[in-house]
Formats: sequence, structure tokens, C-alpha cells
Amino acid sequence: MAETISIVLADDHTVVRRALRVLLEEEPGFEVVAEADEADAAIRYLRGHKPDVLILDLNMPGRPSLEA
Repeated sequence: MAETISIVLADDHTVVRRALRVLLEEEPGFEVVAEADEADAAIRYLRGHKPDVLILDLNMPGRPSLEA
């Protein structure tokens, strides 16, 4: 059986995060482990979950997203 790819979603729009979660989790092998609505939260989740993939909105409140 294939390994699951863990994902952190980071976007300040709740609707976008929910839609991406639904689309990703309908596919076998993907698991969204955390959602962040700003860059600092994304950094915390990256450190805590150590996901395989980060899907990042480049225009979020707080620190510049590219620093994440």
C-alpha cells in the first residue's frame, strides 16, 4: 500500500481551505493534517506536523508568506 502524503493548507480564505481539503481528501493517499489562516500559524504547523507538502497562499495577513 502507498504511503500517505501529509499536507498543510495555508490560506486566509476559509472557503478556499475547505474546498482544497475536500478535493485533496477525496483522493487516496492525501491527508490534510492542519490548516492555517496566516503565515505565523503555518510556520507553527510546519514545525509541529512536519508535512510532506505545504500549499501556501502568498498574500496572507501577518508576516510575508514567502518567509514561511
